Amino acid sequence: MKRKKRKRRDDAQLKGIYILPNLVTSLGLFAGFYSLIATYGGQFKKAAIAIIVAVVMDGLDGTIARATRTTSRFGVEYDSLADLVSFGVAPGFLIYAWALSPYGRIGWLASFLYVVCGALRLARFNIQVDTLERKTFNGLPIPGAATLVASMILLFNYLGGMGTYRHIAVVVAIYILAFLMVSNIKYNSLKDLEIFRKKPFNTLVAFVLLLILLLSEPEVLIFFSALIYIVSGPALYAFQLVRGKRATSVDKMIQLDKDEEISRDGDDTH
Repeated sequence: MKRKKRKRRDDAQLKGIYILPNLVTSLGLFAGFYSLIATYGGQFKKAAIAIIVAVVMDGLDGTIARATRTTSRFGVEYDSLADLVSFGVAPGFLIYAWALSPYGRIGWLASFLYVVCGALRLARFNIQVDTLERKTFNGLPIPGAATLVASMILLFNYLGGMGTYRHIAVVVAIYILAFLMVSNIKYNSLKDLEIFRKKPFNTLVAFVLLLILLLSEPEVLIFFSALIYIVSGPALYAFQLVRGKRATSVDKMIQLDKDEEISRDGDDTH
């Protein structure tokens, strides 16, 4: 029966695809491609804004697909291909042109490492999508890394910077982002927000406050939101590691106490 159901689903997907979520994915892909064009023309701010737009589209297509029950294997694969362009190639090319080109081989290798780690991250996600927990991601999601790259440029421009920014800290940041994407560090998924379902009243208040901050200081809010999310993974991993060591030490102490009691009981019987 299961094989027949799977065969029917495959046949249905071969006959057609869902228009709305894949159209939104196409808009995100268009934004990523436009970012490449803007970077080539030296318009780094427009390129960064285009990546942020692609991030928004990437969040919308999945939300729409789940809300309308139009998820499909085709949509997952198409979304991954679009993500590689919008969040892998486009940010890699942008960060190279904006900050890494003066460093020669170190610079373009850092940019390439970011792109290839993003591709590996997407490939691993596709084969693990049915086995991992829905609430967590294995490694930093590539949209999060792309958001930090784009918001970094927007914040620099907001603070009065013009043109390119040459600092070794950017090189280090790109290497760290690449490592986090292919690491096994767990990141919380934002899919559980489910804005189409009923939420507590305080949730609406929080979203209104975030919207006000976004409208007043978008560059600052986007940058620090991305930074906090990226740091949250290693911070949670370190916390769990320390808590695990403490739990192990407590268990050892309890076991030692039990052994001592047993040895005392043995001495009393003699």
